[in-house]
Amino acid sequence: MKKLLTALALSAATVAPVFADEIPILRVGWMIPAEEAKYLMLKRPELFPDLGKKYKIEWSQFKGTSPMMQALRAGALDCSTMAPLSMAQAYLESGLESYIVAQHAHEETGYFSPYWAVKKDSPIKTAQDLRGKIVGTNAYGSGMYYQMILWLKQNGLDYKKDVKIVETGFPPSADAIRTGRVDTGPLVQPFALLAEEKGDLRPLFTLSEVQSPTVYSFEGCSKAYGDKNPEVVRLYVKDLQRAMTMLLEDRKLAVEVTAEVTRAPAAMLDKYLFTNKDFTHIATMKPDIDAIQQLLTLQSNAGFLAKPVDVSEFVREDIMAPLN
Repeated sequence: MKKLLTALALSAATVAPVFADEIPILRVGWMIPAEEAKYLMLKRPELFPDLGKKYKIEWSQFKGTSPMMQALRAGALDCSTMAPLSMAQAYLESGLESYIVAQHAHEETGYFSPYWAVKKDSPIKTAQDLRGKIVGTNAYGSGMYYQMILWLKQNGLDYKKDVKIVETGFPPSADAIRTGRVDTGPLVQPFALLAEEKGDLRPLFTLSEVQSPTVYSFEGCSKAYGDKNPEVVRLYVKDLQRAMTMLLEDRKLAVEVTAEVTRAPAAMLDKYLFTNKDFTHIATMKPDIDAIQQLLTLQSNAGFLAKPVDVSEFVREDIMAPLN
């Protein structure tokens, strides 16, 4: 009997950690900017009762959506931030199948839209004035890069012949315009706000001229993971919605956690974050499937995609926001 009790005790001691390890782990990729719901989950996990109990998150930071698509394809991530074009290109070029599950940031009338600026006293007033000029972009191949090209094409310019495009990145873009390295360059928050306060630059065009509303980023999960673990994805999406609701109800909290993650001054973030000077945020985080389809159709017609993409192939409604 003693031997049996000892064996049972040892068995219980060894089984307990196994049960703990059976809490499913979701590997999530994130980046800066415009992922405030994730920032809150990352920095304040205690606000989410299911997180750590019903599922766990293993967070990994990336510099953009393209490398996250590669990580999803390699099986190193389960969910990550996506942009319409990066999702479609990953599907067409490498066969990555995924589901759109929640929307992070979009633009609509009355809210901030990324724009290309010129010097305040620049003679450049219209698209035609850009012929022979140098145009900056955040990064070759990014979603904003292709939207800029769409704007050029819509205004009758050949982006390969009529202008020269160079990379500036977002932080150095304003200085690149001021010093003449580029004639026009892209501004997003908070760099747009800083430039506006200085007053030496002015907008030339906004991406809302290409399409409005425009979806800039959303959360996606690999189809393989979503089909195998739909309940884990549902828990995650519900927590994203919970996070966004909290942030919309308490803008001070949004500024606080964003400052912690980005290390940007809270006073600066407070000037635009979750106001009409920022991207649009909605508590439901419901993806605008029609807007995503419209943008991909524009990009396909422009030759940026090898063939048309049907966004309905990336939808599984039982794991997509809004979820009750």
